[in-house]
Amino acid sequence: MRLYCRKCNIPVTKELELLLDKDLLSEKDGEPHVPEGFYTISDGEYFTGSEGQMLIYCSDLINCTYHPDKTRLNGCCGLAGLDGPNRVCINGHEIGTEVSDCWVANAVRISEYATYTMPSK
Repeated sequence: MRLYCRKCNIPVTKELELLLDKDLLSEKDGEPHVPEGFYTISDGEYFTGSEGQMLIYCSDLINCTYHPDKTRLNGCCGLAGLDGPNRVCINGHEIGTEVSDCWVANAVRISEYATYTMPSK
């Protein structure tokens, strides 16, 4: 499965598989929450307000950059993810929120309203 920007239809993720083994999720601060190449649906335990959102490995984003509004890019060693969506497609459309700071397991919370899926061939 791959995610696409709902506004401009460009791919915004690499090919992803649903993570079936929840034991592979990490809760360690500063480390990836979701293994590379996978996605999971949050149960809300990972980050307040993330329940029902797709979570992916930060480096699985493609054709994306950081939000032009610098107030959304707060953090200490990475992005705190507390100031609204901070990742946009290369055409400037918001697609999700990266949480990559040192005090939390790292992932990107994908906005279901900004993306759509395309099944693998």
